[in-house]
Amino acid sequence: MLANNKIIAFIPIRDAAPAKKFYESTLGLKFVSDDGFALVFDANGNMLRLVKVQDWEPPQFTILGWEVTDIEDKVQALQKSGVEFQKYPWMPQDQHAIWNAPGGARVAWFKDPDGNVLSISQHP
Repeated sequence: MLANNKIIAFIPIRDAAPAKKFYESTLGLKFVSDDGFALVFDANGNMLRLVKVQDWEPPQFTILGWEVTDIEDKVQALQKSGVEFQKYPWMPQDQHAIWNAPGGARVAWFKDPDGNVLSISQHP
């Protein structure tokens, strides 16, 4: 029923100013508007709404990710923009903090200013 419709993604944020700067300047998403409830971005044709909340704790799992074609290149570019990739002691990651999944995917995680876990991944 919804297979032909675009997805709208929602990410909770506490502080709009650093979130706007991070998603617009660091990640390069196009800012669309601030409707009072959320900061709205265009994420490659999909709407991303950074929803303004007050009392909330970020989950400890990935809430949004991007599929990329060259993960090492993207990790290095994001690092140059100030993004710090997460190293997890229970998971074998390479020098770029990239995990090689058993099925062949490669994944690297980072956090936004509110502590939301985001990822980039390359799939076979």
